[in-house]
Amino acid sequence: MYDFSADSADCARAVEAGLSDFLTGARLSGPGPAADRVVAAMRHGALEGGKRLRPLLVRQAAAIFSLPPSASLLTGLAIEMVHCYSLIHDDLPAMDDDDLRRGRPTVHKAFDEASAILAGDALLTHAFAVLGDASCHADPAVRIRLVTELALGSGAGGMVGGQMRDIEGEKGGFSEGEISIMQAMKTGALIRASVRMGAILGGADPRALSAMTAYAEAAGRAFQLADDILDVTATPEAMGKATGKDAEAGKQTLVSKLGVDGARKVLNDTVNEAILALRTFGPKADGLRATAKYFASREK
Repeated sequence: MYDFSADSADCARAVEAGLSDFLTGARLSGPGPAADRVVAAMRHGALEGGKRLRPLLVRQAAAIFSLPPSASLLTGLAIEMVHCYSLIHDDLPAMDDDDLRRGRPTVHKAFDEASAILAGDALLTHAFAVLGDASCHADPAVRIRLVTELALGSGAGGMVGGQMRDIEGEKGGFSEGEISIMQAMKTGALIRASVRMGAILGGADPRALSAMTAYAEAAGRAFQLADDILDVTATPEAMGKATGKDAEAGKQTLVSKLGVDGARKVLNDTVNEAILALRTFGPKADGLRATAKYFASREK
């Protein structure tokens, strides 16, 4: 029987160790020596915290095709580096202006704004070097697909575009549909990429990839909706960051449109939609099912 707590904890340990090993001056250098300050800022923003859910999704998706965790770890590290870069930049004064992340000072507070920007830039850049290396996957064609998938999920039609829409939404006037599109890009696109990249590693055929994409898109919506609910209901201590900031900033969320109870109903429906998408995979997809359920029940 699948044990979500054990698997997620094991994945988090592996990702922490992998990132700590990679984010060093020696590994990041070339053609010149990596600057010590930017390496330190990268480590501050990427290590010692985080649930590592995106690498977990890569691992769980790859497991459907009988790949061991070691075969998906480097792909998971690349996605987590992109995720950490996005958090560093999100916290900047020009964006969400947050002082805390995972219960610690944000990178621009621990260092300075310029160091935070450059640390995020470097995490993003090196993520693609991880995917491009032969140790990620022996087949260059698979590595190209992974690079493309992460670029699309991270870029102007994915996470970055969603962040831009989120900023525009502070002016008000977003419909529920527009909010859903924004959230599917800002948060959902990287979750979608995580699942699809795990499937690509496993050699999924088009039909299996389509089903897993449907799961991932629903799971991404569920994660963001849960996050919006927690921004209203959770304490800063539980979340490790400031809460209540969406309302203060005038951000458009489904919670602001539907209320907490209405949003929770949509959340439960969305999780059920994600689980239904996996109906053809049997017990091998229990990991992905458990993660979708976790998205609905998490308290931080």
